[in-house]
Amino acid sequence: MEQPTSSNQAGELAVRDLYVQLLGSWNQRDAHSMAGLFSEKGHVVGFDGSVVNGRKEIEAHIGQVFEDHVTASYIGIVREVRFITEEVALLRAVAGMVPPGGKDINAAVNTIQTLLASRQDNRWEIELYQNTPAQFHGRPDLSAALTHELQQLV
Repeated sequence: MEQPTSSNQAGELAVRDLYVQLLGSWNQRDAHSMAGLFSEKGHVVGFDGSVVNGRKEIEAHIGQVFEDHVTASYIGIVREVRFITEEVALLRAVAGMVPPGGKDINAAVNTIQTLLASRQDNRWEIELYQNTPAQFHGRPDLSAALTHELQQLV
């Protein structure tokens, strides 16, 4: 088994922090900050299947979401950070949402999240962020277990 080096430990922390910043920008309803975490050609596949390309479109799309909806806050758990190369990392996470004023995770919108990040000039940027509904069709025990795990963080 490969021993972690201080370089890839620092890289993992930076990629995890990028994900935390992404969820934080959403929770603060800050489309500009959120879009600023993406590369110029970043790509989003939203929970509803919306596909958005490029930092400017991401900001406009997320800004419209915030104008049109009262959004819930994300709670996320990083499952893995894997380096494809020294400059490219894959982060896998699960997330749930707490409605405004609520205290409980809304199990209907639990999600599996994937983030692909690249390092440009010592700055990590999001290349791809994808939300997939965690529906677990026909397996209610998996949905309940994920909701319970996420609820522990609320």
